[in-house]
Amino acid sequence: MDAGITTKRAADGIDGQPAKIPRKDDNAVHKTHLIFGLKTKVGKLHEGLNIFSKHGIDLSHIESRPSSSPKSGADYEFFVTTETTQALLDVALADLEKISTHITVLDENPSSDNEMWYPRNIRDLDVFSSRVLDAGDELQADHPGFTDPVYRERRKYFADIAIKYKHGTAVPRVDYTALETATWGKVFKKLKDLYPTHACKEFLVNFPLLEQNCGYSETNIPQLEDISKFLHSCTGFRLRPVAGLLSSRDFLAGLAFRVFHSTQYIRHHTRPFYTPEPDVCHELLGHVPLFANKEFAEFSQEIGLASLGASEEDIKRLATCYWFTVEFGLCKQDGETKAFGAGLLSSFGELEYCLSDKPKLEPFDPKVTGVRDYPITEFQPTYFVADSFETAKKQMREFARTLGRPYKVHYNPYTENIETMETTSELCDLADSIKTEFGTLCDVLRMRAGVPVGN
Repeated sequence: MDAGITTKRAADGIDGQPAKIPRKDDNAVHKTHLIFGLKTKVGKLHEGLNIFSKHGIDLSHIESRPSSSPKSGADYEFFVTTETTQALLDVALADLEKISTHITVLDENPSSDNEMWYPRNIRDLDVFSSRVLDAGDELQADHPGFTDPVYRERRKYFADIAIKYKHGTAVPRVDYTALETATWGKVFKKLKDLYPTHACKEFLVNFPLLEQNCGYSETNIPQLEDISKFLHSCTGFRLRPVAGLLSSRDFLAGLAFRVFHSTQYIRHHTRPFYTPEPDVCHELLGHVPLFANKEFAEFSQEIGLASLGASEEDIKRLATCYWFTVEFGLCKQDGETKAFGAGLLSSFGELEYCLSDKPKLEPFDPKVTGVRDYPITEFQPTYFVADSFETAKKQMREFARTLGRPYKVHYNPYTENIETMETTSELCDLADSIKTEFGTLCDVLRMRAGVPVGN
């Protein structure tokens, strides 16, 4: 973006910092959504709209509403959609900024540097396959497999699968080697012995279902495609392969669509009970069982939805909440503390440690949890305990309302789209959907009460 344009970032509201809008081809026509605020003053709206007309920019959509952000100083906000070139838009934004209290640019350019962009359709997640922070045979010098050329070649094989994968296609099946399967078997047996006394009851209910339906066993590494189909039938969640670590923003965005990015590679055989990164043992043993639970799936999606279009500061808070819940969370059940975090349920050492008298336990509260520092190379000194998945989901929903994003988003499971709750038509569609579901609920209640449906 050209110097001099100080369009506000949506997440920060009125802080005056430059918007992070990546450059595009200046002469290519593209669609951009804008939200700008104005004070009540005769002729102010005409002045604002005339800026677009002056620069030859057509508006394909325009709506107004009372300001949703009192701190911005605006009395009204306007949501408009333009289809123009980047060069013309830059000039228009410079003029619009002179009369606006704030401007939010909801760009459609998929750039990890642009916090205003987020995937709108589940197929947009394909963009993330080339944005891993590390992948393939690019191992750190202290990695157990760093000096093993066979292992590094195998890692490259798994990375290639993930990078080439596209939504809607079957996840390629992997022929795991005898050495890889033996490594999995050691981890599987050790952890399964601990689960009955350490894991939460929802995990214990789902684990046998994975053994029955997805081939979980000590002598077999399950296939992502089989697990994905099973999870989708349970809670709508899917797995898609990933070559390595994603940024917090990209990873959380996947959860908004009920998609979990999963690795397929396995830790080095010389260190079966240690891995410096998430691997197939961590993903399939630690994460997957709870994605088959409705309340946990909804909780995970709440974190994902809250992340879309959020500021870097808010992403950090959400990622920290994720760390202390989905990765290292504890919960209360029948007067006892049980583990539900994947980082615990895939590490027998920390699984034993977290329920001992050594760590400190605190109640889960997103406002407190989200700003807590944590180590990533040693056992956690503090764990947060949730009352239940349902309670944690409500807490995350309330926490999301305190974030600085001036718009709300909704996931439409029928179209697999993220809908920004800005236009009247979008709000009407959501209301119609709720009305239909509510009508079904009322009919069922009438039937149970013996009242003829339709009365």
